Amino acid sequence: AIHSLKLSRNHVDWHSVDEVYLYSDATTSKIARTVTQKLGFSKASSSGTRLHRGYVEEATLEDKPPQTSHIVFVVHGIGQKMDQGRIIKNTAMMRDTARKVEEKYFSNLATHVEFLPVEWRSKLTLDGDTVDSITPDKVRGLRDMLNSSAMDIMYYTSPLYRDELVKGLQQELNRLYSLFCSRNPEFEEKGGKVSIVSHSLGCVITYDIMTGWNPVRLYEQLLQKEEEELEETWMSYEERRLLEELYVTKQRLREIEERLHELKASTISKPPVLKFKVENFFCMGSPLAVFLALRGIRPGSSGSQDHILPRTICNRLLNIFHPTDPVAYRLEPLILKHYSNISPVQIHWYNTANPLPYEHMKPSFLNPSKEPTSAPEPESASAAPSPTTSPVMVRRHYGESITNIGKASILGAASIGKGLGGMLFSRFGRSSATPQTMETGKDGPEGDEKKATTVGTPPLPRSSSGFLEPTMELEHRIDFELREGLVESRYWSAVTSHTAYWSSLDIALFLLTFMYKQEQEETDKSNSDTL
Repeated sequence: AIHSLKLSRNHVDWHSVDEVYLYSDATTSKIARTVTQKLGFSKASSSGTRLHRGYVEEATLEDKPPQTSHIVFVVHGIGQKMDQGRIIKNTAMMRDTARKVEEKYFSNLATHVEFLPVEWRSKLTLDGDTVDSITPDKVRGLRDMLNSSAMDIMYYTSPLYRDELVKGLQQELNRLYSLFCSRNPEFEEKGGKVSIVSHSLGCVITYDIMTGWNPVRLYEQLLQKEEEELEETWMSYEERRLLEELYVTKQRLREIEERLHELKASTISKPPVLKFKVENFFCMGSPLAVFLALRGIRPGSSGSQDHILPRTICNRLLNIFHPTDPVAYRLEPLILKHYSNISPVQIHWYNTANPLPYEHMKPSFLNPSKEPTSAPEPESASAAPSPTTSPVMVRRHYGESITNIGKASILGAASIGKGLGGMLFSRFGRSSATPQTMETGKDGPEGDEKKATTVGTPPLPRSSSGFLEPTMELEHRIDFELREGLVESRYWSAVTSHTAYWSSLDIALFLLTFMYKQEQEETDKSNSDTL
């Protein structure tokens, strides 16, 4: 050979300019080459694979990849310190899954959606190695795993390190966007769009970046509330005089701070937090609802997304979760309270033929008016108050027939049993009943009907088909739930579901459906304007 190149499991020999062969370095291949060469055959003809330069077909203009019209930043949650390359692998899985969906359902479109990983954790210094130095040596592997994962939540709730996490993600998003635009100069010119897919704690950090939320605001609100409460309490003349003087001083201090901020803003133009407008914000396995609830967000009377995320900041908010994901929570009940008793939108399976568009799916109640069990009629009637007076019932999913049979057996035993045993069976058989409905033995069915009309708020407007009246609906649905498998174990799913979003074909189809639908609507609108 004129030249040789050693690879990991192979080597390449150049016998001449156009004679290049690839050989395997496996033991069996070496033995075969030795035997054939002793028999008089050349090394190249015996076991080598000839390599050819060039392409079989000439390239054409149509061979170039489609133009990227939409980029999706994929933001990771906790645990990235444990495996720094994980978000790159997860994004690659999501990208490959999206390619399969594009080829099957969107092959006729000339545009393209690109997924880009955002790894923000490895560049942060935080406390250095202080936490590692105070970690005991016993059960070290488990402790290191917790330090590399759950500790991120504690860092984010810490007033000392929270800003570092927020700035780390914000700077990485802006850096990647600037880098992409420098390599694709036509992206901004042709109105390219940007969406964000966040997972777990990444949803909370991304939300705070977009909205500019800061704990200082919450602290100021608490101080104002304390001032209002102090005004209502009795105090002496001297205390009240000093308190009024304190209020005047605080008000004067706020005015000076506002004037100072105005002067700074007039001399220095503050750049936007993000260099792009977020078109869609997809949350996967998100605890965002818990953080918002602990910050004092309460349901309102308007069905608009603006209650938690203004449309001027982000056009559409979508919350995706698996029903057994222990980290995920719903967002819709934070906008309209009665949506806690309305089922999330079920995400279509990847292979569903002619699925109903999501915008045409009507909201349905979680607790139907009658349970299909063998309970006596007075009990089943009393167990169906209005959605606002009853707690949320556990939804029945696919593969629950055995559970329903067991429930029916318990209810049947409750109807036969008497005394304390019967009461216990009845209580556990109807776990979703309220304390008022448990007293059926005292008041009877009529008493239950009376309580259902007097306790709580008036019943929601409900049509005969079991759907919610349009006046009480959200402007857009936000909560979307993956379907459970037919033979899926819920206990095992609770362990695996939080990290199972990346390779889901159902989620890939869901994401592309919303992004391509928006582009199609804008194309149709521009065509109609031209006409």
